[in-house]
Amino acid sequence: MDIDGDAEEFSRRVQVRFVTKLQPPFKVPATSIAIPSNLTRMGLSAVVNNLLQAGNPDWNSEPFDFLINRELVRMSLEEFLLAKGISAEKILEIEYIKAVAPRREEDPSLHDDWVSAVDGSNPGFILTGCYDGLGRIWKAAGLCSHILEGHGAAITSVSVIKPKGVESNSDQFLATASKDRTLRLWKFDMQETLDHPRKITAYKVLPGHNASVQSVAAQPSGQMVCSGSWDCRINLWQTNEIDKGGDLVSIKKRKVDNEDEESQSEGEAVSTLVGHTQCVSSVVWPQNDTIYSASWDHSVKRWDVETGKDSLNMFCGKVINCLDVGGENSALIAAGGSDPILRIWDPRKPGTLAPVFQFSSHSSWISACKWHNKSWFHLVSASYDGKVMIWDLRTAWPLAVIDSHKDKVLCADWWRGDSVVSGGADVKLRISSEISVQ
Repeated sequence: MDIDGDAEEFSRRVQVRFVTKLQPPFKVPATSIAIPSNLTRMGLSAVVNNLLQAGNPDWNSEPFDFLINRELVRMSLEEFLLAKGISAEKILEIEYIKAVAPRREEDPSLHDDWVSAVDGSNPGFILTGCYDGLGRIWKAAGLCSHILEGHGAAITSVSVIKPKGVESNSDQFLATASKDRTLRLWKFDMQETLDHPRKITAYKVLPGHNASVQSVAAQPSGQMVCSGSWDCRINLWQTNEIDKGGDLVSIKKRKVDNEDEESQSEGEAVSTLVGHTQCVSSVVWPQNDTIYSASWDHSVKRWDVETGKDSLNMFCGKVINCLDVGGENSALIAAGGSDPILRIWDPRKPGTLAPVFQFSSHSSWISACKWHNKSWFHLVSASYDGKVMIWDLRTAWPLAVIDSHKDKVLCADWWRGDSVVSGGADVKLRISSEISVQ
């Protein structure tokens, strides 16, 4: 058999029908057309844009991605069909979606030291933590409204607390973790109109760890936060100010140099989860009764909050820096660490704890990973290689590579569903916006 001859013949024309779940004006006619099979994603995108322009002279070209049998096409059509063993004799149905890539880079938001932590879970603001020991609240690119002052060393992790049952849209609660071995809890008024950034102090300090606190995560109910530390422990803490069933924290204000200074209380850990043998580098709290943790001891654990016991213990053979839980039914575990590989596990699969996906486009350690909260397929990763990458489980290649940082990227998150926020050793918070995730 003349393989090359067959491939050449095969590459000439394929009958296709383009379909989409996008609403008008993004729909093309449902009729089939013949196209060259050597077209790549760019060529397919040009065909769809030409079809859309034929029905709408005012159409402005859009970049598209393409799926065949629910898998993203990342090679020529010809190569894809040959690789997947798909016949070109029948009409091929190709679904198109908006390309997932930032269309805009906002101006950087400058800090005084490395930007080590970021939380974009509230659409109204971005929370950052910095090696100068300060937390900052940003309403938009370059617009800092509040400065969180009080830590005695670098902030390593930040978390927005979203209390259940608190109706106020203005009062916001935050948690920060630091190399000073403490956590701090903060409250601020998001509706305040300020001419310059306002300095605020924590309403509660949480000492109790014996080493640097590396990660903090809030319970979905907002009643507690958990923290992971270099002392190998995970502590659970009441947030008090929010927990209506607990003792309310008394906060008295006094004027000091025209700034409101609040008296602080100290809290004790309500319980401690013990089992890791090295630094607990990352904690997430996706359900009220379940905490996940990652460690430099190469393990990922799942904890029952009620009993304090671990119900899952996975080893990946590498130091783990970051962890997140999301994807399909919020069941997939993503983690990155001391190699360039982003690994994803599905603990629902019986009999094996091998990763179900491994993405290897980074060239250095992975510092952060975060699932998109509205998509089963999309997540973002950050690396010491200076790049932020957007991934889709339906292809092994990154959908987008954001290289706006000029040094190690230390943290990344989604914001408002259509933006990626990231910070790094170049002392900048970057916002990459207008990303279409479906």
